[in-house]
Amino acid sequence: MCLLSGTFLALHFGTWTTSLSYTSVATSVVLVTINPIFVAIASHFIFGEPLYRRTFLGIGICLAGSVLVAYGNWRLGTSPFFGGLLALSGALAMAGYLLTGRKLRQRLGLLTYIYIVYSLAGLLLLLATLALGYPLSGYSGTTYLMFVLLAIVPQLVGHSSLNWSLRFVSATVVTIAILGEPVAATIWAWLILKEAPSLTEVIGGTFILAGIFVALYRRELAER
Repeated sequence: MCLLSGTFLALHFGTWTTSLSYTSVATSVVLVTINPIFVAIASHFIFGEPLYRRTFLGIGICLAGSVLVAYGNWRLGTSPFFGGLLALSGALAMAGYLLTGRKLRQRLGLLTYIYIVYSLAGLLLLLATLALGYPLSGYSGTTYLMFVLLAIVPQLVGHSSLNWSLRFVSATVVTIAILGEPVAATIWAWLILKEAPSLTEVIGGTFILAGIFVALYRRELAER
């Protein structure tokens, strides 16, 4: 199952990142954020977790907010339909990754789990890169620095935090919490890059936060 989880993670990164070459960031982000729906439904049939109406209400509010956040930067890419399919595949792979992790983390320690899963995902992506003939050298020092930072911050810190939480809360709760990422990205862009958010981004961010509150708070009450 660890091998399955690593394969899902590799597919998520490979398909979602590649989608950005064919469609807009907005389209890609909106489609990737659909994964809480897949996770909630699959968790019901796989783990027997109840489907709360308020959970789906919260997911719907979050998705509406994601569309608003992306609306201001909506652009068609070179092949939007193919890019959309890749982004949707990334969402499905992320759902599989979190569901498998939820199962495994009940009996595996965090370091053991992420060592196997991250190593396999990295190996699979390296093999895919070599098979497709992409170069591994010749990039600028800044680019290599970004590679290292991507490995340390979003992967080791970000994904490891998600995998740690899977031992204590359901995969549905984790995916809903992830929907707060566009809000955090907008705030950081404002503070660091001086990119002030547009009105639609502010409204969309408010929707996302409200949706997370509805889905998680009401779910907690129902579980009690």
